[in-house]
Amino acid sequence: MGCNNCNITSEYKTLPSGCNSHGSCATLSCDKKSVFDWLGNMKLPSHQEALQIYEIRFKNGRKEYFRNVNNLNFCMGEAVAVEGNPGHDIGTISLSGELVKVQMQKRKIAHDSEEVKKIYRKASQSDIEIWENARAKEAETQKEARILIDNLRLQMKLSDVEYQGDGKKATFYYTADTRVDFRQLIKDMATKFSIRIEMKQVDYRHEAGRLGGIGSCGRELCCSTWLTDFRKLNTSAARYQQLSLSPQKLQGQCGKLKCCLNYELDSYMDALKAFPDTETKLDTEAGTASFIKMDVFKGVLWYAYDNNREDFKWYNLTYEQVNEVIALNKDGKKAKSLSDIEIVEAVMGSGFENVVGADSLTRFDRSKNKKKKKNKNNPNHTQNKSISENTPNTEIENRPKTQDTSNRKPQSANKDNKPNQEGQIIQNQSNQRFQKPKQEVKTNPSNSKSENNNQDLENLPQNQEQKNKNKKWFKPKGESNNQNGGNKQNGGNKQN
Repeated sequence: MGCNNCNITSEYKTLPSGCNSHGSCATLSCDKKSVFDWLGNMKLPSHQEALQIYEIRFKNGRKEYFRNVNNLNFCMGEAVAVEGNPGHDIGTISLSGELVKVQMQKRKIAHDSEEVKKIYRKASQSDIEIWENARAKEAETQKEARILIDNLRLQMKLSDVEYQGDGKKATFYYTADTRVDFRQLIKDMATKFSIRIEMKQVDYRHEAGRLGGIGSCGRELCCSTWLTDFRKLNTSAARYQQLSLSPQKLQGQCGKLKCCLNYELDSYMDALKAFPDTETKLDTEAGTASFIKMDVFKGVLWYAYDNNREDFKWYNLTYEQVNEVIALNKDGKKAKSLSDIEIVEAVMGSGFENVVGADSLTRFDRSKNKKKKKNKNNPNHTQNKSISENTPNTEIENRPKTQDTSNRKPQSANKDNKPNQEGQIIQNQSNQRFQKPKQEVKTNPSNSKSENNNQDLENLPQNQEQKNKNKKWFKPKGESNNQNGGNKQNGGNKQN
């Protein structure tokens, strides 16, 4: 339990040090079972005096009521010294004003009762230091007290220890299934701890509320946050709500039935008033049908024939139809077969449409996969790849873009014909690049493709000259010198 303003950073990690309020803050978000003062902003009539009784909070949500006999001014969350038995105790103010009357009426405490003790004063710094030192001993005291209980072999469980504010008294909270004789235990603890001992037995629900915890729903326990009255529970509450009677699902951390079984019980009881008795059987023309299960809020019951246990088909009927069949049976008549009067599945639809799978999470990846498949299935892909491996970069750049080699018929490679000079240069460069032995090249089945590619590459210079002739009419004037130089260079290559 804690708010954003308080962080437990003390030596024993028992007191919040963020707002220095010693266990309580003005927002009341650090307290267990805190009450919102919705009457705090309302002014009292002029002839009415304010109530001088305050609600004081102690360890683990324990609250008591004390009277302000000295007419002191207190603030919410302020530490005060109150009357103890014996000595004095230190607590924090959790509630004041007219709302205290409501809480006292709820607990059936009168204003002039002896349970309402006195408030001595505001806690001083020395009182707070003594209180902190006493609370620091609680963990070690609880550990040593459990050792004494084990030595005496007592059938009890020590759950918590609470020191009084002056450190002269300690209250030991325990749970037990039967009566425990702890007279020798009190003598041993009084000798060991040199304090006044008080033993207080609590039930398992109050123990879980004092210690706190997280329930199966993922939230903090109701008994440690807001639930104050513990009603009696039995398994009939689970039967009315059509729940499984498994003890593991119905049990809480206290070992008893969960208190939340009572939250929706009234709604189920009101809905079940219109339903027929589940033990009544339906007499029809096809046979006798027995009750299987029901859906309370949909108003539907499922029945099955006793003489057809092999198929065991369930027929869903509304509670109005079941009441009509029971009324006919009381008159000595048999109803129609359940297959004739059962509800159609389309009527049972809740109207909810699941659109989670309408948009696939991989819908943006499909286009990429299609592109990859197209590239793999393209017949030009492997042929262009072999050409790029066998030709230098300069020859590929000068190759005309309009030339389509995919529709060209493969030419038969003749090993006896000698290639021209440029083709010989290309073949030598490809051999130097891959450096494959001649024996592997002969046994490689892809040699026919590479030879066809070399035959195609022999026509590249002729195609380049044809391309230059076609581009003469759109060349700019400034490139005349470059054109002449390029012709000279081409002429020199032809001479060579």
